[in-house]
Amino acid sequence: MVDVSSTKINKKKISYNSTLRQLAEGFLYMFEKIRNNKFQFFIIKAGVLYGLCYFLYEFIVKQNTRGDQLFIREIINLCKWIFDVMGYKTFASKEVNDFQVFGIDGSSGVWIGGPCNGITLMFLFAIFVIAYPGNIKNKLWYLPLGILIVHAINIARIIGLALIAYYDYTYLDFNHTYTFTFLAYGVVFGLWMLWVNKFSKGPTIEK
Repeated sequence: MVDVSSTKINKKKISYNSTLRQLAEGFLYMFEKIRNNKFQFFIIKAGVLYGLCYFLYEFIVKQNTRGDQLFIREIINLCKWIFDVMGYKTFASKEVNDFQVFGIDGSSGVWIGGPCNGITLMFLFAIFVIAYPGNIKNKLWYLPLGILIVHAINIARIIGLALIAYYDYTYLDFNHTYTFTFLAYGVVFGLWMLWVNKFSKGPTIEK
């Protein structure tokens, strides 16, 4: 006597396995197609890396550690040292709602928070270089050098804004929103182009 229920179950298992196999084959086909298209693969790779970095920074580092505020404090200490060399007296406040205030004595100073610490710019620079095909040996020195350059530009930006706040506060908002934003992103774009056109060339280990 044939077990009808057992036969139906086996047919369902076969159908289910066949569907999974088709989905897996379709996924592999799409992956190979995207991988063979270097531009699409670069965009997806960069997007995934940025999403991962954003999640780790916003929901792990900022929510569970004081690393973000400690980094801002180090930025302030460096800016203070530069102003000391220049002969200016400065002040700095403690953390207030994830922001810290720094400025030259006699001014209202500038607010420095997460969006102002340059980490997002460092992520953008590093992710582009990591995702873009290129010589792995060059990446090992170009990444830290580029991050240092981005950090230096951000320090210069904060010093510039602090000077503007001291000499003429009315120009602060425009320069914060436009001038220094254009400068910072322009440097990152320039570093990208330098990598693409010069240092990414040569034999690669990546596939």
